[in-house]
Amino acid sequence: MGEKQPFRIYKRLRIASSSLVVGWNDDASGLGTRVTDYLVKKLGAKDFAEIEPDGFFPMAGVSVSHDVVQFPECRFFYSRKHNLVICKSTPPRTDWFRFMDLVLEVAERYCHIREVYTFGAMVSLGAHTAPRTMLGVASSPEMRRELGAYDLAMDIDFETPPGQRPTLNSFFLWVARRRGIAAASLWVPIPFYLLTTEDPRAWKRVLEFLDRRFVLGLDLSDVDREVEVQDMRISQMASRSPLLSHYIQRLESNLQLTQEENEKLVKEIEEFLRKNE
Repeated sequence: MGEKQPFRIYKRLRIASSSLVVGWNDDASGLGTRVTDYLVKKLGAKDFAEIEPDGFFPMAGVSVSHDVVQFPECRFFYSRKHNLVICKSTPPRTDWFRFMDLVLEVAERYCHIREVYTFGAMVSLGAHTAPRTMLGVASSPEMRRELGAYDLAMDIDFETPPGQRPTLNSFFLWVARRRGIAAASLWVPIPFYLLTTEDPRAWKRVLEFLDRRFVLGLDLSDVDREVEVQDMRISQMASRSPLLSHYIQRLESNLQLTQEENEKLVKEIEEFLRKNE
């Protein structure tokens, strides 16, 4: 018998060229899950493949989030109408290169992808009411020029500190470049006090870019409603606590808080939002 394939294909697609969007399940504020689930639902995308978790994720146990067991997964979906491949995945714990190379192999072999986009969250010290400026990192000068037509901040100057691993998305860009695939990593700032809850403004910012880039025709009014609901909840909380209201007003005025004030704001908002879900 031959060696077991590290991936399973449910449906073989005949596609000349497509684009790949990759989201990670455990990203801050649920960014990866929210964006990929939204795209799959709104575009009617169908799953066609998955990568076996064995060898990339710890199988001795599983995580639990909001009382729901979270099994590691890496699944591929495809929207034929929009020529778009969506990969929703748990971040690999081991063998990053082999895992990412395998993701690209599946997407190249069965969908003939020409470009790939990853996205992730970065910590912001600003207020939740602040506009989300999305940052972009391209794998090549050509890709950078192409993204220049969009409202992205492309002037990032960052180098991974010595002794530290690069971010997962930065590593993905390197792997894509090795395979000759154009790639870009998108970063959305999320207020520090929403990192463990939800930030619909961040989801919307990513979805707006993807909608424009791939002409998806998304109606984001439901996301707008989630933004309004969250703003209302935080306003209710602030109205009951003059001190926390003061903290948020200072952030809205671009004034930083002390570490102790940051921790108090995070604790109060997390408890209030989860209590009122």
